[in-house]
Amino acid sequence: MDNHVEPNNQDMPMLTEREIESCYLGQFIPLQYHHNMLMDQRRMKNFKAAISAVVFPGAKVLELGGGTGVLSFFAAATAEKVWCVEFNPDMVDEARRLLARNQHGHKVEVVEADAFDYLPPEPVDVVICEMIHVGMLREKQVDMMASFKQRYLARFGGPLPLFVPDAVIMAVQPLQLDYDFEGFNAPIVQFRELTRDADDTIEMAEPQVYSTLDFQTDVDPLISWSGQFTMAHSGTVTSLRFITKNILAVLMDQQSTIDWLNNFMILPLNEPVDVTEGEVLQVSFCYRAGGSLPSLQLTMTASVEARLTEPDLVLV
Repeated sequence: MDNHVEPNNQDMPMLTEREIESCYLGQFIPLQYHHNMLMDQRRMKNFKAAISAVVFPGAKVLELGGGTGVLSFFAAATAEKVWCVEFNPDMVDEARRLLARNQHGHKVEVVEADAFDYLPPEPVDVVICEMIHVGMLREKQVDMMASFKQRYLARFGGPLPLFVPDAVIMAVQPLQLDYDFEGFNAPIVQFRELTRDADDTIEMAEPQVYSTLDFQTDVDPLISWSGQFTMAHSGTVTSLRFITKNILAVLMDQQSTIDWLNNFMILPLNEPVDVTEGEVLQVSFCYRAGGSLPSLQLTMTASVEARLTEPDLVLV
């Protein structure tokens, strides 16, 4: 006898797009990935310096998407109270375990909740949120900040707390890249550390900034750019390198910033472009912050232009 019963779709909970995406957009990545972030000395050192610079004695701090709790730990060294919000139950357990081993860990309350819904029980002075991917893709930093600001102002009114990171600057650069892997040609997405270029890479022009996002203000999630590069070499433009510089804190008294540079992301063009030194390459793309890598790749175009667009003449 067949006891199989077809599921009743009406009885099944409907998942929102955000809930579906959460399965692969950082919230449920393995613990080892978060452990590897602890070993990223650039990330750790610079976040520690930025948080130490903005969190003052007696401050109330909220971290959205706490992971291992290390950034909340940095804040707890000075703050009076820290709320560390984490959605992944495995990470909640891990953050509580690690914070219990460290000084000032008792000042951090690890909250198991969706950061898109959570608000602290009282106003806070600083909000830490590190949901950052190269190009502001995949992870939900921009959407998270917008959602938090709207809900926070509705409950507590102004002013808004200070945000860490403070801003992000993004640039793009055309490359000639060899996609030969022991004779196997594979134009694939690559993430590369911030070391000198490998022998398989030629920078075809200097990078250009294509977007600056200021998290202390409202941020438009739609990122669209069109620009021109003068070719420094003859060859074939095969790829675009995306560079993301995170401004973690602005030190007004020192007129400087504390920054963190993501690893480079290199996306292959659908059609490589042959160029000659001195020619102008027109590049354009458009995507939404938090979108997938393919959503950017599908819009990437590159073509050779006859000459640079000359600025309008101004009569003095």
